[in-house]
Amino acid sequence: MADQGPRHRVVIVGGGFGGLLAAKGLRKAPCDMTLIDRRNFHLFQPLLYQVATGALSPANIASPLRSILRRQRNTHVLLGEVTGFDLTAKQVLLADGNRVPWDTLVLATGTTHAYFGHDDWAAFAPGLKSVEDATEIRRRVLGAFERAEREPDPKVREKLLTFVVVGGGPTGVEMAGSISELARHTLRHDFRAIDPKAARVVLVEGQPRVLGAFHPKSSERALKALRGKLRVEVHLDSHVTAVNPHGVTFQPDGGKGPPTVLPTETVIWAAGVKASHLGALIAEAVGVTPDRAGRVPVGPDCTVAGRPDVFVVGDLASFTGPDGKPLPGLAPVAMQQGQYVARVIAGRLKGSSDPGPFRYWDKGTMATISRATAVAETHGMRFGGFIAWLAWLFIHILYLARFENRVLVLFQWAFNYVTRGRAARLITGEGAYHPADPRRPVPPGEPVVQG
Repeated sequence: MADQGPRHRVVIVGGGFGGLLAAKGLRKAPCDMTLIDRRNFHLFQPLLYQVATGALSPANIASPLRSILRRQRNTHVLLGEVTGFDLTAKQVLLADGNRVPWDTLVLATGTTHAYFGHDDWAAFAPGLKSVEDATEIRRRVLGAFERAEREPDPKVREKLLTFVVVGGGPTGVEMAGSISELARHTLRHDFRAIDPKAARVVLVEGQPRVLGAFHPKSSERALKALRGKLRVEVHLDSHVTAVNPHGVTFQPDGGKGPPTVLPTETVIWAAGVKASHLGALIAEAVGVTPDRAGRVPVGPDCTVAGRPDVFVVGDLASFTGPDGKPLPGLAPVAMQQGQYVARVIAGRLKGSSDPGPFRYWDKGTMATISRATAVAETHGMRFGGFIAWLAWLFIHILYLARFENRVLVLFQWAFNYVTRGRAARLITGEGAYHPADPRRPVPPGEPVVQG
């Protein structure tokens, strides 16, 4: 038999929605594939807020990449930190000095937090993009209740029981609603010196309405639910000007009103994102200019200009839709782009016809607000309440990577719905609750408070 030569090498950087779907789509392709990620698991980010508020544990929404891809004989998973790209030699550079060669490169490294030029705020207002972020927020939220239980000064106690969420998009709305439910239902009988229902949850949004990507009627529905039964204080068209250990300062009326100071020790950032730093590296290497969020402009086939062997998908890519606007940073976009890129690569290897340009099929948008309350939009239809919440549950269960996770999350949600309980209310980690300062890690030898 004649020697057919070495197989085509595909390297995928990032095990999120886009990268994972690209890898799964190439399972039968005649290629050798390497998936590189600095974490050994795929994380279902849309449910991180439930980890942050104790409704789910990290293991419920994370699946080991090796387990997901174990049946793909053409796939090799590497745990590593990518630091750069050598496009001339076609190699991915790793932090440990190793190099991974490729014939086709797929980048799907997603986004991180954006503080709009105020990166110093990150220490006081963590965002929600990783398991560590979620457990840190959980530590701060639950730690605030624990400190308030021990605090004799009413003013300090009020400060401790004030929780501020910055950003009124889906993540901010979901976080604010979940914290309110935690305080008013889950914890209401757990303390003796304080009444958790007295907790003050504040949502600060820079735009005139929450859920700005939704139809105004859906935004209004969400706003009524937040201000109504959840008793969340919502400040719209208000710009945050300072975040420090003592609280948050914002200005209403589009930043023109008098400054308002909210004393608090728990701030959660949900106001903006920026592309992974690898976007800037690949953009510089190929000679294109990233957009304001650091995303890499791509062509109709998700390749970078002048490099048909380099694909960028998901939140890292700036893909212009039919309306002339970039596609939103949503999981369905990343998933569909990952599947599309797999078809393009597989087609090239098999010599089949080009599938044509990528077209995003918008199946709809939804956001949950609280227990049995959500808003959803699909194909021009808008609905909310319990039906929208059930649809949200079904879609999120369906998108989880493994059957085991789907069963665990479904069971946990059913239990939480009946009992209003949140079984994962644990204060853990290197920064575990310290009575004197919730942000200071506990020194070795000192007791750690765990719930």
